[in-house]
Amino acid sequence: MADQAEFEQHRGHLHAVAYRITGSVSDADDAVQEAWLRWHALDEGIADNPRAYLTTTVSRLCYDQLTSARARRERYVGPWLPEPLVTAPAAEGPEERATLDESVSTAMLTVLESLTPAERTAFVLHDVFDVPFPEIARALDKSPSSVRQLASQARKHVREAKPRRSVARAEHRRAVDTFLAAVTGGGDLDALLAVLDPQVAWRSDGGGLVRAARKAVFGAAKVATLTQHLYRAFDPARMRLLPYDVNGAPGLVLDASSTDQSGVLSFTLGEDGRIIGIDLVVNPEKLRHLDFSAL
Repeated sequence: MADQAEFEQHRGHLHAVAYRITGSVSDADDAVQEAWLRWHALDEGIADNPRAYLTTTVSRLCYDQLTSARARRERYVGPWLPEPLVTAPAAEGPEERATLDESVSTAMLTVLESLTPAERTAFVLHDVFDVPFPEIARALDKSPSSVRQLASQARKHVREAKPRRSVARAEHRRAVDTFLAAVTGGGDLDALLAVLDPQVAWRSDGGGLVRAARKAVFGAAKVATLTQHLYRAFDPARMRLLPYDVNGAPGLVLDASSTDQSGVLSFTLGEDGRIIGIDLVVNPEKLRHLDFSAL
């Protein structure tokens, strides 16, 4: 029986790998749990390199999940966005992280969604976690040369498709705070328009389960109008709009549990510091891992 303490040392790493491959907190949880069961069943000492063994195991599980989920996502109602990863805001002060984790951003995960399961797995393992190609080949049951080609194809696609954005955390927070003020305090519309890129895109993921736009909305004026609608609908007695980190960057959590319209907003910034993307997840199935009452 393999050592549980050894597994726990790698749990955080395994979940990070699984989430980036699947874009789903629940699928990542399932993959890590299954990896634990397989690890638990091993005789002690069989795995010479526990981290490599567990990474290969969880990657294979996620690859299989992604392959089976592909057809379902093609039939998905409206835009498909990753399940949001919500954490407490980074501490303010000199020690605050100056940069954002691009590998887990909503923009990156959305781009990864356009890759094949094999390309996505190879890219995440090699380019994000620096896993050697022979190990990736074992996870995908392919040759190292074919895995190298998959990673190269994925890298080229990501480079061409991923939005370039500012990586200054403080700048990102200021833009999100301006949006927050516009919703909760009727903030100056001109101030909001000043932080919206002219071609900003708003995407809402309701999965056909709750009311949400089924097509992306483009343009600063239209997105500002949507924000104004949120302001008029916002009821402080029943709703809270809270600053949290969403997928590694400043974002917002809408706690409207009494209205069944809770959601999570993530923001993508361009190089000039203006918002080029706002992604709103309101699909309740993608929010089940969040305890809004505890926020």
